[in-house]
Amino acid sequence: MERVTLGQSDLSVSRIGLGTMTFGEQVDEAGSQALLDRAVAAGINLLDIAEMYPVPAKAATFGLTEEIIGRWLRARPGLRERLVIATKVSGPLRGYDWIRDASPDLTAAEIVQSCEDSLRRLQIETIDLYQIHWPSRHVPMFGAVYFDPSKDRTVASMHEQLEAMSQLRRAGKIRHVGLSNETAYGVGEFVRLAAQHGLPRIASVQNPYSLVNRIVENGLDEALYRHQVGLLAYSPLGFGVLSGKYDALGIDDPAKPGRLAIFDGMKKQRWARPETLAAARRYSALAAELGLSPSTLALAWVASRWQTASTLIGVTSAAQLDEDIAAMSVRLDAETLARIDRIRWEIRDPAQ
Repeated sequence: MERVTLGQSDLSVSRIGLGTMTFGEQVDEAGSQALLDRAVAAGINLLDIAEMYPVPAKAATFGLTEEIIGRWLRARPGLRERLVIATKVSGPLRGYDWIRDASPDLTAAEIVQSCEDSLRRLQIETIDLYQIHWPSRHVPMFGAVYFDPSKDRTVASMHEQLEAMSQLRRAGKIRHVGLSNETAYGVGEFVRLAAQHGLPRIASVQNPYSLVNRIVENGLDEALYRHQVGLLAYSPLGFGVLSGKYDALGIDDPAKPGRLAIFDGMKKQRWARPETLAAARRYSALAAELGLSPSTLALAWVASRWQTASTLIGVTSAAQLDEDIAAMSVRLDAETLARIDRIRWEIRDPAQ
């Protein structure tokens, strides 16, 4: 499988990364390990994890995904060196009161402790890419649209957070730093502070990027390009809506074909908006005209974008994994890309 260097780092990652948020919830441990084995055999070397996984996040399962992957790695001596292990420290104030005793911030000490906890669960000595899951400061994210200055508050500075990352890197506990759910401003500031103070430079930003959410292209992509930071595109299938599974009956489908139908709390997310479901049907219709599955069209589009370094896929079955991998080799012609752009012009970004 083709690989790409992530930003200015020395990380060589597969053009597909395996997201693991379903491991421990929708997929049991045996199934998770089977999917991990299959992904690695197909050439995937990037594993995207987080301390709060699986999703939906719960106190009872906090850290379980890391534990499952840790046991998988331990049972396969020699495999660790072939992989790029990426995990994330949770940001503050998302209603998860079991994370760091409901800390309203993400301080240097909290970053260090969370990293050490992740290393223990993963049963490894070094994390290749350690990411801040979401910013401490107020930013529009997870479906919010507007920046609101009245919600600004005092939090640990980016400088302090980079100092913690520097401490971890000097100790050999992490190799590189990444961000997630970040803005163009945040990217620029983290890069500037790293250069000014000799601190770790961010290698990547992990943000949503799909046919129903292209807001990466509203200025963040320029920041990534000019600062030479790689994009890890998450939710390329829009939490499953772009697979076509909700086209007929929507998220109230009694067959419960995916997360948006299974978990009531997810029905309030941006991916479940009526506008998002309507947009997905438009793209599914285009895929049918082209003789492609909806998933193939959506994934091939993300893979075709210059903005994308690696596309993070999330699966619950071997069939899904195989289809997603195959989609990455599909090339969309100029007319198809133009038709996609025309649809986007009409519906914009309903899952922003």
